[in-house]
Amino acid sequence: MEHSRFLVLENGQVFYGKGFGGAAASVADLKGLAPAGYSGAGEVVFNTAMSGYHEVLTDPSYTGQLVVLTYPHAGNYGDMDEWGESGPENRDDIRGIKAAALIVRSLYRGPVPAGRIGLDEFLKNHSIPGITEVDTRGLTLMLRDHGSMRGMLVDAAGDELSDKDRETVLAYLRGFPDMEGRNLLADVGCSVPAIFNPTGSPRFVLLDCGSKANIVRELTARGCKVVLMPSLSSAEEILAYEPQAVLISNGPGDPAVLEQQISAVQGLIGKTGVFGICLGHQLISLAAGAKTAKMKFGHHGVNHPVRDEETGKVFVTSQNHGFTVLEDSLPEGVSVWFRNANDGTVEGIKDDSRNLRTAQFHPESSPGPDDAKWIFDRFIELAPTTVHA
Repeated sequence: MEHSRFLVLENGQVFYGKGFGGAAASVADLKGLAPAGYSGAGEVVFNTAMSGYHEVLTDPSYTGQLVVLTYPHAGNYGDMDEWGESGPENRDDIRGIKAAALIVRSLYRGPVPAGRIGLDEFLKNHSIPGITEVDTRGLTLMLRDHGSMRGMLVDAAGDELSDKDRETVLAYLRGFPDMEGRNLLADVGCSVPAIFNPTGSPRFVLLDCGSKANIVRELTARGCKVVLMPSLSSAEEILAYEPQAVLISNGPGDPAVLEQQISAVQGLIGKTGVFGICLGHQLISLAAGAKTAKMKFGHHGVNHPVRDEETGKVFVTSQNHGFTVLEDSLPEGVSVWFRNANDGTVEGIKDDSRNLRTAQFHPESSPGPDDAKWIFDRFIELAPTTVHA
């Protein structure tokens, strides 16, 4: 049965809607919750994709975020666990929904194809709250104009949230951590190594900072051996597998606070090929001496044009990131490989002398769907044939 649910933003704005999926906290519940102790709270961001809500929900990079879908209708084709992006298929311990909540204009509740479940049931199974009948256009415009901000879903009786209850929620949000400064890697990724296609070549170590399942699929489909390793692995532990290349995965949170991962990458540079996707791009840039900064509302969607600075060609990409590498901080020898054609931000770097290549976007989920998959071929081409001691 539908019931009133509210999205409260840190600027005091309240959006009314109807609840679906898992339970949201009541205002009374908040008094006993520690900051960051509730899954329905976090940074509110908008995603401009027309489909792919299942992949969005299960993308580890959305950890700690409430996702607003700008496309007005969601749920019409259902959900299947096989579509999940939270780690490889045989690692059930790290799979599931990673987003904190889902915000939609119109939720489909009708029948779905055989073998699938409805979006409402999918969120219920993972205790993740959703809200529908929200003015997502107005909400998106607010986030575009004022930037991403903290927010949370709460349940309450009636069609309005009282001023007293709103102040209680706002007090909770004031104690909730900003995305800037958050280390969320403990909530994603594997805890022990795993090997895929063990007789394959070349040998890649994939440092799992919240890797999407498709990254493993794309590498093994090209014949690679892939060693999936926890994000806390040291350079020495990684090099013990004698990789011909190391790929640093995507993941959530603020890259600048990931000191252990940055140190590990610094220990890898010059000893093997070092490549990165999304958070991996940011970590490699930081390890090379560059700086990152929080974006106003980030890039979230599957329609972002990127220009290859080597060829001048533009292609459309899938993206999900709220931080960017500052171009004027790139050290000598490091140049821009890709650039966002909309706002000019850095979408990839290269340093051929040290065999570094990165992509801020997601070549494993390009919307074409093959527009950017050639980047995996480039990574493989650049993997050295010998391993340095």
